[in-house]
Amino acid sequence: MFCYQCEEAAKGCGCTVQGVCGKEESTAALQDCLIYTIKGLSLRNIEARKTGKDDRRAGLLIAESLFAALTNVNFDNERLYSLITQAIAIRDSLPEGDCTHDACTWRPAAIDDAVKKGTETGVLATENEDVRSLRELLVYGLKGVGAYYYHVVALGYENDGVTRFMEEALASTLEDLETDEMIGWVLKCGEIGVKVLENLDSANTSAYGNPEITVVATAPCTNPGILVTGHDLKDLEQLLVQTENTGVDVYTHGEMLPAHAYPVLKNYSHLIGNYGGSWPHQKKEFDSFNGPVLVTTNCLVPPAESYRDRVYTTGPTGFTGLKHIYEDAEGNKDFSDVIARAKACKPPTDISEKRDGYVNELITGCAHNAVLSIADTVIDAVKQGQIKGFVVMAGCDGRHKEREYYTEFAKALPQDVVILTAGCAKYRYNNLDLGDIGGIPRVIDAGQCNDCYSLVVIAKALADAFGTDLNGLPISYNIAWYEQKAVLVLLSLLHLGIKDITLGPKLPAFISPGVLNVLVENFGIRANTTVEEDLKLMI
Repeated sequence: MFCYQCEEAAKGCGCTVQGVCGKEESTAALQDCLIYTIKGLSLRNIEARKTGKDDRRAGLLIAESLFAALTNVNFDNERLYSLITQAIAIRDSLPEGDCTHDACTWRPAAIDDAVKKGTETGVLATENEDVRSLRELLVYGLKGVGAYYYHVVALGYENDGVTRFMEEALASTLEDLETDEMIGWVLKCGEIGVKVLENLDSANTSAYGNPEITVVATAPCTNPGILVTGHDLKDLEQLLVQTENTGVDVYTHGEMLPAHAYPVLKNYSHLIGNYGGSWPHQKKEFDSFNGPVLVTTNCLVPPAESYRDRVYTTGPTGFTGLKHIYEDAEGNKDFSDVIARAKACKPPTDISEKRDGYVNELITGCAHNAVLSIADTVIDAVKQGQIKGFVVMAGCDGRHKEREYYTEFAKALPQDVVILTAGCAKYRYNNLDLGDIGGIPRVIDAGQCNDCYSLVVIAKALADAFGTDLNGLPISYNIAWYEQKAVLVLLSLLHLGIKDITLGPKLPAFISPGVLNVLVENFGIRANTTVEEDLKLMI
């Protein structure tokens, strides 16, 4: 086993025995095998497209497979093997063309063969450190593309440009390319990242309306409840429909917090509030919730025995032994088992903050439409000196103590600086009583990591208002990363030409010294240091 795709890679180098995330060696090998298999599928579909015989199912399965191989998504070996066999079935239904690569022809006789193939074709199969780094950087960016595109498709939209890029980019990693060509693919991935995030923003707002700035309660009520974690709004909507008038309340957790801001979802009175914080705290929070938990997408922490029997997975998420809820041919899911389980459970235990300096309500829904509706107020506050600057503190949360840096950084910011955020990194500071500036919240939460496009729209609107480009704005970037969706967001920022990004808590283990030099010289990327030193640089 060798895996270094997430920020918590063992010893800052890579996991070699078991993943820090909890995945076993066999699971890691199956994920590597799945990636290898969809590379072969990509090659075959590209060849078939030359004669008009390509299969649109390939692109959709590739997106789902990339998502399933992302950190903290699928720990279920049987389901990973099922994806491998599905990919091979589509691949083998395509004309062979001129494709002779092993990835285009191999097939497993059993799951053990797939594990062996993954071990042979994993990260370390590429010997050159810089080539390996660029290939993995591209693959991890593609995992982000696949994850975001999965949500786009779930809401009934497709983009052939995105699926074709995924195929072409995956196929490129099987070629011996020059360094400049590989860097080109990586930067192109950032361009596609902006596009797919824009597609997702359109899909979400078309289905559920434009988010509204919303105050969300964090203390539970007295009815039994169901806790929904992950990112999938469609799953939440279906659950809300099925739980209406049942006496069961629904709560969001982690990245589902922004669901409360969508007008369509806000109409459900039994969508009560947000319970707990970000994904690293699942074991404590799922235990104290008392009722069933529906895990729609990442991030899933291997569940403790105390609550394992009331955790359900759906979508790309999986864990051996947990009940998985599949969709039918029309895309509908039956949550009756989850609802029945909730009715037999106690109401959630109150774990909301009741300390000085903390708040019991969270503000979300500060997406681009809502913020641009008060753009004149924001611009006037900048012109009058009430707002001196902005810091983008988007990204992921994580388990390690060093993440307290982001809490301390938020506390140390001057009172005339506004935080722009999206993703679960906000849970490090969004319950602090940071106040507002003339009615403008000092934490502008655009939503999930899926909603990072809103931050781009807001920044571009500010740049236009002040007659400058993105790098000319009083905006600094202090980004926290954990997994591969954050990698794609970083590549998207680079595509937009944004420079001098501070990244932490650690720089990616998969970035070789040679590739790091390119990023530093061309984009000014740097690792965070201390709160005091970083404040001097950014404010």
